[in-house]
Amino acid sequence: MKIWITLGIILCSGLLILTLWILPGAFSAKGKPPDLEIQLARFIRHWAVPSHLRHAQNPIPLEQEAFADALHHFADHCATCHANDGSGKTPMGPNFYPPVPDLREQTIQAMSDGELFYAIHYGVRFTGMPAWGKGDPDNDTESWNLVHFIRHLPDITPEEIKKMKSMNPMTQAAREEQEALDSFLAGEDFQPAAEHHH
Repeated sequence: MKIWITLGIILCSGLLILTLWILPGAFSAKGKPPDLEIQLARFIRHWAVPSHLRHAQNPIPLEQEAFADALHHFADHCATCHANDGSGKTPMGPNFYPPVPDLREQTIQAMSDGELFYAIHYGVRFTGMPAWGKGDPDNDTESWNLVHFIRHLPDITPEEIKKMKSMNPMTQAAREEQEALDSFLAGEDFQPAAEHHH
């Protein structure tokens, strides 16, 4: 009976969302998702995670080396959308539909370790969250290390954020600016590349 009730709720909610999507402007990423859509998406995401992971605890011990690797990985791969502090306040973050979540918020921190792992390894369909895991999930220690780092985000320090800034990917303009500065400090003549306009 519970299965039929659940399926009925999902079907009715799905039809409601489909109806909303058909309305003019419904495919725009500029709008804020309605609360019902957010709650439904979280409900479906929770039950879409395989049962053996849904309530799983992180099997990887939290050690300094693993944490340092996760900090570097997050700064290099995740911070472009999520920001170094996990807030999602980046040039890209708010422009996704749904917007990139604040990983420090209670709704994210309340997810089980297994749910966080699943989102990292497999991605989240119909969002901007890619699937980062490669190969057998049982051997994906990198994603489990990131789960530890996500748990740490509410308490991240200014020193850690400063360290992460040096690990963030650079744009071509920033790379050229750094090369010019390095050449100047080395006493070399540096000819900057011609300015490019779109």
